[in-house]
Amino acid sequence: MRPIIIGIGGAYSGAGKTTYASLLLKRLKGWGAIKFTKTPLYSSIIDDLKILSEEGKDTKRLLDSGAEKVLWVRSPTTELEEIFSMALDRLYDLKGILIEGNSAIEFLKPDIVVFISGEKERFKRSAGNILRMADVVIFDKKPPEGIPKDAKKFSRDNIKEFIKFIAKLISTKKTD
Repeated sequence: MRPIIIGIGGAYSGAGKTTYASLLLKRLKGWGAIKFTKTPLYSSIIDDLKILSEEGKDTKRLLDSGAEKVLWVRSPTTELEEIFSMALDRLYDLKGILIEGNSAIEFLKPDIVVFISGEKERFKRSAGNILRMADVVIFDKKPPEGIPKDAKKFSRDNIKEFIKFIAKLISTKKTD
């Protein structure tokens, strides 16, 4: 059985994607994570723990939160198919994979999509597409415009309910 994939995207850099990924990973035992960074020219999959564990890196936060394995995938959008195929193969033995990054979500179409709107009103270009795919939206003061009618909304101070809802979604995906 293939692992469940959760994608976490956001309105802009710094919206809180890594924070919410870390909160989930603390409760999801046997899960891995992929941090995606778009690059203009080259692709790479970094699995070197020395690099992933560098202070201040998102990958360190994911590891510290209990991820079994973490990969840092860097790629131009033209090479997403090949690079993600290789990265997912490396994590296929896990219960689930949490993927952080808007381009990764657009390409992979995860089982569950979480969108972090943040406190700013601005959206980067890819954010609107991710918002329209969202199963869950986390917001600061008010939910953003354009949320799918079936998406569940949580304010940032409702973390406990957000975690419970994701656990429920995961259990329904396992039985599908």
